[in-house]
Amino acid sequence: MPQADTAERLQKVLAAAGLGSRRACEDLIFRRRVTVNGRVAKLGDKVDPANAEIRVDGQRVITDTKLMYIALNKPRGVVSSLDDEKGRSELADFLAQFPQRLHHVGRLDADSEGLLLLTNDGELTNRLTHPRYETSKTYLAEVTNGPLARNVGRQLLSGVELEDGPARVDAFKLVGALGKSAQVELVLHEGRKHIVRRMMEAVGHPVTRLIRTSVGPIRLGNLRPGGFRHLSNAEVAALYKAAGDEGPAGESRESVESADEDD
Repeated sequence: MPQADTAERLQKVLAAAGLGSRRACEDLIFRRRVTVNGRVAKLGDKVDPANAEIRVDGQRVITDTKLMYIALNKPRGVVSSLDDEKGRSELADFLAQFPQRLHHVGRLDADSEGLLLLTNDGELTNRLTHPRYETSKTYLAEVTNGPLARNVGRQLLSGVELEDGPARVDAFKLVGALGKSAQVELVLHEGRKHIVRRMMEAVGHPVTRLIRTSVGPIRLGNLRPGGFRHLSNAEVAALYKAAGDEGPAGESRESVESADEDD
């Protein structure tokens, strides 16, 4: 049961989370579309927004105002570290503006750029970085030694042998080509170190520039390098779904260790 001094009416909490007016949220509750901690909610319920697990139509609603979810366009040359021993530009330079202590979800190496998710939601971080949930990532890579042979895509889809075992992409597309340079798009869910660069090297086309354009359902869009935006509640719910959140009946709450990825 929520503590008396932290409990608020459910419709007020839903409205504050962006689900609509209080009247509209009352209608959601009346239509039995809202659950609290796995139980169908009813009008008059009170909840602690910092601790209750609230869902609408099975999708999570983030009501804890202390939780933050940020999409950052990490510039090239910035290391995915909060304390770089070599004194290079680091994520801490970008995070100082936020009141909460945030951590990065996975990694991008210093020479890579693009979408990096930042949050203080430990459960979501564990899910997104654990190999079990196979969260897909999309990359745009500029490569050399073109033009690309027609079988490069088939090689990457069927798998290439690396020093730490075989690896394959989930999807591959040639975006454009000019002389000996080409742009390719790759989708994969692996998180091994420098996996994209090593795969492209293995098929004879070293990467000269690498941009991550999406993580699961979240896209980089037109964020400028160093720019950021807050994720919407719908985007957070979509991330949970992509990371294996199946709702009250099928949800797993096991604790998992984060697996670093370094592309």
